[in-house]
Amino acid sequence: MPREIWAAGELYEPYVGRWSRRVATAFIDWLMPSDGGRWLDVGCGTGALTTAIVARANPARVAAVDPSLPYVSYARSALPDEPVVFAVANAMALPMDGNVLDHIVSGLMLNFVADPPMAIQEMRRVAVAGGTVAAYVWDYAGRMQLMRYFWDAAVALDPTAEELDEGHRFTMCQPDRLEALFRSAGLSNVAVHPIEVPTMFTDFDDYWTPFLGGQAPAPSYAMALADDRRTLLRERLRAVLPTSSDGSISLVARAWAVRGRA
Repeated sequence: MPREIWAAGELYEPYVGRWSRRVATAFIDWLMPSDGGRWLDVGCGTGALTTAIVARANPARVAAVDPSLPYVSYARSALPDEPVVFAVANAMALPMDGNVLDHIVSGLMLNFVADPPMAIQEMRRVAVAGGTVAAYVWDYAGRMQLMRYFWDAAVALDPTAEELDEGHRFTMCQPDRLEALFRSAGLSNVAVHPIEVPTMFTDFDDYWTPFLGGQAPAPSYAMALADDRRTLLRERLRAVLPTSSDGSISLVARAWAVRGRA
């Protein structure tokens, strides 16, 4: 199995970051936070959710952590004039005291940690009583279409690719399982909500090229293939993607958002 790579924010952004930023804005609006408040973005990646917090929530303070130093550096460089404290840290061992934050949030992170229940417990630990703990993940098995088309094509050519397919691996990324995960952490008033954003590609190259960046599971798989196998995958995708007469490709990215009260 190819190793998943998380080392270059500038390569991740064209693949998923640009769509996550749209979801992040809708996610903050769904939370409907009051002005002010102390925020923590857990697994901040390239800073999509951190940016939305700053832009939409009028926070009093913001901290953001991620285990990847290159991603933390990328996120910090994208917000040079904002009072955000960035740090390299693991979601299962947050570097702060308990009961100190009003809003603890995470975007596209929970399914990648070794122990998601522990990560949620940590998020709850640092929240004040009545504070918000919330997250969103892609609907990998359903309407996260740019990935769904990729893995369906990959598995058709190579059945062993199913082991890497996020829809197959991350069964927790479903509404009932997310709700159960949050309730099992002792959170109350748990709610799950779908967020859909359009993902418009100007042409096939706009869709395909980000998979050559090698960041995250699908691009890591694509770049681990021999050249001839990668060409077969590319041409199969070209044949099956819903392409308009002008060459554009219109897809949908759906995320499942979940929130609860500490």
